[in-house]
Amino acid sequence: MSDTLRVLWTLVPQRAPQPWLHCSHCGDPKPFESSHKFRLNANGKRLDAWLIYHCRACGQTWNRPLLERRPAASVDPQLLAALQQNDPHLARHLAFDIEDLRRRSARIEACGGAKVKKVALGLPTRPAARLEIGFALAVPVSLRLDRLLAAELGLSRKRLHCMQDEGKLVVSPAGARRLKKPPRDGWRLALDLSQEDDRDAIAAAAR
Repeated sequence: MSDTLRVLWTLVPQRAPQPWLHCSHCGDPKPFESSHKFRLNANGKRLDAWLIYHCRACGQTWNRPLLERRPAASVDPQLLAALQQNDPHLARHLAFDIEDLRRRSARIEACGGAKVKKVALGLPTRPAARLEIGFALAVPVSLRLDRLLAAELGLSRKRLHCMQDEGKLVVSPAGARRLKKPPRDGWRLALDLSQEDDRDAIAAAAR
């Protein structure tokens, strides 16, 4: 008999991170959002490509560089076709590349909340005494793990941190301050519910 509930949480962020840039029209820094459209320019045998952003206040454009003076023959044909066709999947993937955005802007407005799709992978045959959560993310989120767990499981962040201190909550792979960081694809969390009076409610929320 098993007392472990195993679930997979797939996180889908609702909005891509937005860089704050100086807007020449507004005259001061403003958040810019992706249009999910590309711009291509061919100059001889070299290509330039950009992802087009718009100022949220006035609509002024900013072209985020993707390819700069790249020899056309060196560009993957599938990538080139996706850029030419304004492929929405590629545009979304690039819009969530926060590491590249941080190289271009000192201030990034986080993507905020995310929808959580929950799937039970293994059901207990008796009241759950242990909860195991796996995380799947196609693109990064900026939502801290403790905030996510608090919202989805109905637990206070203080209680979550106490459970971690007591060894009842373990995040893998191990690392410092995991609860204060956004979850990453492939992370796993184990929660000991054996001594929790509301373990049935927590297990139900996890599913």
